Amino acid sequence: MTTAPVRLLIHGASGRMGQALLRLAGDQAGLQVVAAVQRRIGQRVVDGIPHFAGSELPGVPAFDAAIDFSLPEGFDPVLALCAARGAAFVSGTTGISDAQRQALRDASQRIPVLWASNFSLGVAVLDELVERAAAALDGWDCDIVESHHTQKKDAPSGTALSLGEAAARGGAQPRYASLRAGDIVGEHLVQFAAAGERIELVHRATNRDIFARGALVAAVRLAGRPAGLYRVRDLL
Repeated sequence: MTTAPVRLLIHGASGRMGQALLRLAGDQAGLQVVAAVQRRIGQRVVDGIPHFAGSELPGVPAFDAAIDFSLPEGFDPVLALCAARGAAFVSGTTGISDAQRQALRDASQRIPVLWASNFSLGVAVLDELVERAAAALDGWDCDIVESHHTQKKDAPSGTALSLGEAAARGGAQPRYASLRAGDIVGEHLVQFAAAGERIELVHRATNRDIFARGALVAAVRLAGRPAGLYRVRDLL
């Protein structure tokens, strides 16, 4: 018996992540991109995929899941469309407001939703390891050191803060340090230390494609799941 592919909408298709998603989607089994949405369009069809302007979002064809890497002002319409159509929603859009985070929680009562600061599958595993280590190492110092390229503005990174939340869930009190150097894609070190010993958990990204691949995997695995608020690690 052949399973029908997950029909995917890519929202924010003209951005760096959107372009990576379009380029890599063909390598992801069980997936078919049915529409790409961006603020302005040139060609209507590119490599067989129909493109739509943001203003045309209500007219996109049927889809099972949407991946959104856009801007905060584009976040609300695509989330509302997913809720209206009963489609899964995956987003890595940064800078969303508290009201938009509440909208995510509200939508999770109707559809499966996932927002993440980092879609690396390796970071998802690291998140779980950090929480488990923090729970097991009561009273140990916890420090998170993140390194990124010189153009990155925010510090600590969103991923470092997410890892800190995992450590806090385990009972640790994380401290942060940030480095900006060269063209580092992303490195995160979580250190637990006590008298005479320490543990280091590290993730190093060397290619930005890992984030797009992770988002594609998340969309395939989230489509068809019960309504709820998911994390990447929930889909592993």
